[in-house]
Amino acid sequence: MRRAVLLVVLFLFTLVVTPVRAESFDGSELRVSGGVFRDEHGREVVLRGFNVSGTAKLAEHRGLPFANTADARRSALAMKQLTGANAVRFLLTWAWIEPQRGQIDHAYLDGVTAQLRAFTGLGIRVYLDFHQDLYSRHLFNKDSWYTGDGAPAWAASGYPKESCGLCFHWGQNMKNNNAVTAATYDFWHNRDGVRESFVNAAGEALKHVKGALPATEFKLVVGVDPLNEPYAGRYDTGQTSQTWERDLLMPFYHRFRAEMDEAGWAAKPAFVEPLVFWNQNVDFFAEPGGLALVPSLGERFVFNAHFYDGKAQSGVLMPGKAADGQYTWAFGTIRDRARALGTTAIVSEFGHPVSGFTSDKTPSVLKAIYQGLDSAAPGARWWSAPRGSVISGSQWHWDTNYGRHRELMNDNPGKVKTDGDAMNDEHFSAVRLDETGAAVLNVDRAVVDRVYPQAVAGTTLAFTYEDRAYETWQQIPLPAVRALVGSAPFAVLVWDSNGGSAPTELHLPESLRSPLVVSSASSAVEGGKLLLRGGQGRQFALVTAPSPGNVAAAEAEVRQWYVSW
Repeated sequence: MRRAVLLVVLFLFTLVVTPVRAESFDGSELRVSGGVFRDEHGREVVLRGFNVSGTAKLAEHRGLPFANTADARRSALAMKQLTGANAVRFLLTWAWIEPQRGQIDHAYLDGVTAQLRAFTGLGIRVYLDFHQDLYSRHLFNKDSWYTGDGAPAWAASGYPKESCGLCFHWGQNMKNNNAVTAATYDFWHNRDGVRESFVNAAGEALKHVKGALPATEFKLVVGVDPLNEPYAGRYDTGQTSQTWERDLLMPFYHRFRAEMDEAGWAAKPAFVEPLVFWNQNVDFFAEPGGLALVPSLGERFVFNAHFYDGKAQSGVLMPGKAADGQYTWAFGTIRDRARALGTTAIVSEFGHPVSGFTSDKTPSVLKAIYQGLDSAAPGARWWSAPRGSVISGSQWHWDTNYGRHRELMNDNPGKVKTDGDAMNDEHFSAVRLDETGAAVLNVDRAVVDRVYPQAVAGTTLAFTYEDRAYETWQQIPLPAVRALVGSAPFAVLVWDSNGGSAPTELHLPESLRSPLVVSSASSAVEGGKLLLRGGQGRQFALVTAPSPGNVAAAEAEVRQWYVSW
């Protein structure tokens, strides 16, 4: 939803360290069960990573995230090494799938599959995203301030000359540009069969990808996002945002779900998004949504939200930095909506500009977003009210072309975009290449290379991670634990173990590759992961840096704490 976030401002001016045998179950296929993702071993799985990539929205590489497969492989390896990501949201676009009506470009889909395999080949899970912004780049004239992506030219013809008037941010086009609103409205009302053409083309793309992937790698494809950031364009008389979701958006998702089944994707969920403005955090522009009038989604769907802090991006509505617990309510709402809809949640886009006049807020905003994903409680209250599921998420975004683009904006050779993300003056990529061609981060590594529970053998009861990247938000009330941790990063996981053969796995960031583990379970470190094995019942693990503190006293405090709630 980053394309909407600035609209308002523009209108308003563990001690057991017994070694265990390391095992890898990364090839397990996921399903939704009991409100979480689970693998074939019954483990609760959290997906963390990035969107790949904003370049897929450009014409520079014919709608592919990378210039070639070799670039994709280097990028995938850098992502895994620098951040420990275990999943990506992989963008593809209707305009490149079906450039002529009824004609599928299988060469493009070969490129999609080859670049996708750069990630699955490293054991990184993928979910596909049929991406669009402002309906189509083909609505925009060559001298426009803005551009879009999504629909092919044949599905974007016959509309009035586009103009957003006095728009200072490209997201305003969603409501102010008559060409965008008219084309979007027509899509949802299936004018000339355009919506059905999109669904059919998506089905052909899904068949192609499935047929081109080895079965072992297709297991790593988690599901599909049918359409990025849906919006009505304009409403019919008497229609509200919520009835639009119920009467137009959900039927589209059910139709897409049927197409997935026909294409051989019946075992994989559809990652369905609500109305784009439903959780806009500036009240003036927010519209009710969140699929509130939909009685249930069920486990063949995932509730798929986005989150961007419009106040923080404005530089005016939030003049300072993000604070402890700032987004607890917002992410609690996402958890609640998923629970009410009978499924799990994922936040498939979130982020903050890495350059520009609000980029000083980036470390605090990202820290607060990850805190909201990790727990339902702020750091100041976590130890007294720690319960809350861990939400999967994909940061926007991962583009090793950042700052090195050569995009002819709206095919205009006089408007060659090279800076940042090369689309509508955005700067969101967490990565770039330095002068030697090596991948380096545009953000503090401590914020994005995090401890997170990749797989939990049972059910997560509580999780937190204090990265120490910006300022310390976790207030530890246990004196021996506080002394043991000191100023080091630390994580705490409490889970109800199913006693299975597959271990609980936590990703270990660079700062904790040789950790001190205080746990009720036996532990081992291998391949950047902490592997934990315990019997059935409640288990705990505290992970921090090696310390001269009293480990036995800290363990006793944690044991007393975790059995008391």
